Amino acid sequence: MRQIHHGPMTGRTVLVTGGTAGIGRATALGLATMGARLAIVGRDPGRAEDAAREIRAAGGGQADVFVADLTSQSQVRRLAGEVLERLSRIDVLINNAGGYWHTRHVTADGLERTFALNHLAPFLLTSLLLDRLEHSAPARVITVSSHAHTAGHIDFDDLQGERSYSGSRAYDQSKLANVLFTYELARRLRATSVTANALHPGVVSTSFGAEDPAGVQRLLVPFLRPFMKVPAQGAATSVHLASAPDLKEVTGGYFAGGKPRRSSKRSHDQAAAARLWHVSADLAGLTTDPRV
Repeated sequence: MRQIHHGPMTGRTVLVTGGTAGIGRATALGLATMGARLAIVGRDPGRAEDAAREIRAAGGGQADVFVADLTSQSQVRRLAGEVLERLSRIDVLINNAGGYWHTRHVTADGLERTFALNHLAPFLLTSLLLDRLEHSAPARVITVSSHAHTAGHIDFDDLQGERSYSGSRAYDQSKLANVLFTYELARRLRATSVTANALHPGVVSTSFGAEDPAGVQRLLVPFLRPFMKVPAQGAATSVHLASAPDLKEVTGGYFAGGKPRRSSKRSHDQAAAARLWHVSADLAGLTTDPRV
């Protein structure tokens, strides 16, 4: 095991959700090789420990493991409590965990799973960790969205897909919610030294969506895999946003291929972003917010 003493991320603590596989694991590995102390969140204890061993070997440093199912708000709250207890600082929070389900699933909280995992989980976790991020400032919040956000529409009358459900529509909506959340968070944190940015990782060859894939996904993905990015390539923009010195004060941005890009017109609707924030706070049981 090699010890990295003077990497560009030495002394910084990074928390990555969905850090046990795919893009999240590759992101954690990339930052570990830069000297960061990594903390990863995953659902499966065995996979989490396996990922942590690889991360420690890559960086020669510490890798903390947190186990939680982020579709459950009680587990998100427990996770936040454990993180605050074990990590004295959080320099970078990477909201990477996400999923796609072709058919509608309901969580223990009675919420549609795609919306709960892809949007409400990072919204709640970030909110619960904001004070620690501010105390660690300059700090960064990075949320993995997708180019799919451009097809998204926030249906405030049917956020949970109870009237009409489509797996792709639910996913697109959640990815638009990621960008709206990021922009609203950046506005609310203007007076602090905590930045917030979102990104599109590219089309990456992982097991994403394999639990409940659409028929077209089953047919096309095997043929498309040779043309997809490998996880390390998909993680490159997350790693860049977490570590680049010139992005220290850049906030409220959307990135793809390591560069700032213009996100969809809907993502710049400030009224929709503010409304989504308040609706999300209600759904997540956040009754007070000093940043309102």
